[in-house]
Amino acid sequence: MRMIYLSPLPWASFSQRPHHFVDWYHRQTGAPVLWIDPYPTRLPTLNDFRGKPFVADQQSASVPPWLQVRKPRSLPIEPLPGSAMLLKRLWRNLFNEAVAFAAQGPCMICVGKPSELALQLLALIPQCPAVYDAMDDFPAFYRGLSRRSMERRQAQLIRRVGTVLASSNPLRDKLLGITAPVALALNACDLHGLVPVERLDLGAKQQVLGYVGTLGRWFDWDLVIALARANPGNLIRLIGPVFTPPPCALPANIELLPECSHASAIAAMARFSVGLIPFKRNRLTASVDPIKYYEYRALGLPVISTRFGEMALRDQEPGVWIVDESSDLRKTAVEALATQSDCSAVQQFRDAHHWAQRFSAINLKHAP
Repeated sequence: MRMIYLSPLPWASFSQRPHHFVDWYHRQTGAPVLWIDPYPTRLPTLNDFRGKPFVADQQSASVPPWLQVRKPRSLPIEPLPGSAMLLKRLWRNLFNEAVAFAAQGPCMICVGKPSELALQLLALIPQCPAVYDAMDDFPAFYRGLSRRSMERRQAQLIRRVGTVLASSNPLRDKLLGITAPVALALNACDLHGLVPVERLDLGAKQQVLGYVGTLGRWFDWDLVIALARANPGNLIRLIGPVFTPPPCALPANIELLPECSHASAIAAMARFSVGLIPFKRNRLTASVDPIKYYEYRALGLPVISTRFGEMALRDQEPGVWIVDESSDLRKTAVEALATQSDCSAVQQFRDAHHWAQRFSAINLKHAP
């Protein structure tokens, strides 16, 4: 069964859940996929006009022969009343192409993010079974009119599809308030970019506590600064774009490095002694299952994380320390730095948490 996939991320970005999803689906079915890139589903904000340096990743250089990529024409007006009439005119050619693609054989529609385009395609090709793969609590990323618009479209989408997947237990619980059942398909790790287990440096390193990722409004600067002050002899290395600046001058043992390619990020993680996931507890993070957790543990790193989303359920997992404002951050760091993984444990983790294993468990090929 071929698939029309409305992605929450562009194809020309480093491989994340959507890329692994369609790759797994094609490997299982041999069927072609029509990938539709995302378009603005919220009103513009000032941050949209802020320049961002280009970081090269090679995903855009390779489109496999079984995949077609389309980018919808659009304007950032979707939350406004009446916008659908104008947007439908911009999407006319895409509608025709999707209908022709679906007419060539049995076809499934998978929606990775609620949108007016998704709703229109579901109405236009009602014979296609449909799936919603919720990788985030999308309304939480928006505010005001844009949030209300996304909440409304998500509810409409859920009523129209036959299968709903959730990327975390908290997100599944939230979506169960709208529909039932909701299948759990946690995030996972891309094993292809990792060095073989036998080549990992699992011994004592440079005593670096590190984080790779965006430093946005969900990043807990206060906790990171407290961690640095409690451990002045250890370097805390933060790698990624800074969208929310620190609230004060940083301790001397915090090192800020710019965003890098995904391959470089994985290489940088492998040089950490401990992986950090310092996110605030708020609606934005309440439903998140961070891929960083899987990457850190697949590299044999112990993890220090705040208590949010899926991480709040991992306080009994080996190699994981969950902290908050009342934690003894010196004791936690000392314990984490003293922990060493062995090759067999790392391999077992990789075997249990790769993308094909995740998606195969839900039997999507036979979704209604």
